[in-house]
Amino acid sequence: MFRSRVIPIHKHMDHESQLRQLGLFDARVPRYTSYPTAPQFSPSVSPRQADDWIRAVPADARISLYLHIPFCRRLCWFCACRTQGTQTLEPVAAYTETLLTEIAMLRERLAPGVRLSRLHWGGGTPTLLSPDLIQRLAGTIHDSFPLDDGAEFSVEIDPSEIDDARMDALAESGLTRASIGVQDFDPMIQKAIGREQSFEITAKAAQMIRDRGIRSLNTDILFGLPHQDKRRISDTVQKLLALNPDRVALYGYAHVPWMSKRQVMIPSETLPNSESRLALFETARDLFLADGFEEIGIDHFARKDDGLAIAARTGHLRRNFQGYTDDRAPILIGLGASSISRFPQGFAQNAPATGAYQAAIRAGRLSTTRGHAFTDEDLWRSRMIEALMCDFRINSAEMTHDYGLAPAQLAELFAPVREKFGDMVQIDADGLSIPDRARPLTRMIAMAFDAYTVHAKGHSPAI
Repeated sequence: MFRSRVIPIHKHMDHESQLRQLGLFDARVPRYTSYPTAPQFSPSVSPRQADDWIRAVPADARISLYLHIPFCRRLCWFCACRTQGTQTLEPVAAYTETLLTEIAMLRERLAPGVRLSRLHWGGGTPTLLSPDLIQRLAGTIHDSFPLDDGAEFSVEIDPSEIDDARMDALAESGLTRASIGVQDFDPMIQKAIGREQSFEITAKAAQMIRDRGIRSLNTDILFGLPHQDKRRISDTVQKLLALNPDRVALYGYAHVPWMSKRQVMIPSETLPNSESRLALFETARDLFLADGFEEIGIDHFARKDDGLAIAARTGHLRRNFQGYTDDRAPILIGLGASSISRFPQGFAQNAPATGAYQAAIRAGRLSTTRGHAFTDEDLWRSRMIEALMCDFRINSAEMTHDYGLAPAQLAELFAPVREKFGDMVQIDADGLSIPDRARPLTRMIAMAFDAYTVHAKGHSPAI
């Protein structure tokens, strides 16, 4: 996003007025972690088609593997993820058995020699798993799909659901990157979003990670939360910096109670307006930059020696369902309820409901319920949108060389974007780019290259 601290006040006000005129403070647009986006998925992709796509993965290919653990001891009100509450480990253990079966099914279908570029466990709360389940699940994966050179194994860790035994199990299983969700450290805000997690317990979890030699720590915080103001988010960022994370994701809270029923617990009148959301982002952003972080895409920050920062500098930054990544594997396979896979041929999503997912896997069939088969147009539009989200530019030479688009076709695509956004985009012989001051508009500009109908109700605010 743009560097507000170097813009004089009167220019800042003019700039904010321009952003307002372009609709930034009213728009709701996709986050573009995929293209086409998930609302475009349909039942047209069947388990049989997903089976064909898996079997078509070349021998010796590098793939990424994502495992979804949909259980939480507590259901935070702000969260819109596919999760369910549990007070016992019985359903977690049963679900893990199903995951082990799905891993065996995947191993049987994949050609020999496939290696893992990335392994990530998300949720939910993966650290609900007991130490023996952690080791069994990780061991089965490692036996089935060896890690490639330089591969990473990352897990989302809830500081309230981690102890020495589970941390030891993760470390012994080869964990290389840990991710901690913070959201905000202010007690009033934590109570308002149903996520009470003290700085002390978070710092303890971070220390447990570092003590075991885990080389990288990711953290997530949110802006746009109830009662949040500049002072509160500044305090949260300062405390977060004390944990010395290697990467930070600064996401905008999306209040969608019509989609995530638990969010009705958060009164809408306590939420900051769009102009205030931008100010909150800018406040946190300035603090991260002042501490030496490099800005990555629209909402990430990383230390200069982190893989994400290196990828951004070298033009290898990519975007997938986990957000920004330096993973270059062309295939991502998702296991578990609601998980999404990306193959060269298209997307395939498992059954969202845990019961339906488990029933399918236990019956010996894939649980794919929907997805999207790519057209040639999907592929070049997807690359344009990803390039804007990662690099803030579309390279005309790349689109011509890799996708066969003629210069006249590119000019036709760029013209309405220039007409709508004016000098907030720059177009020349090299392509289309977004200047620093226009970066708050990135998702809106990306949407101009989306050929599908976007229904605002299903998406988050543009800022």
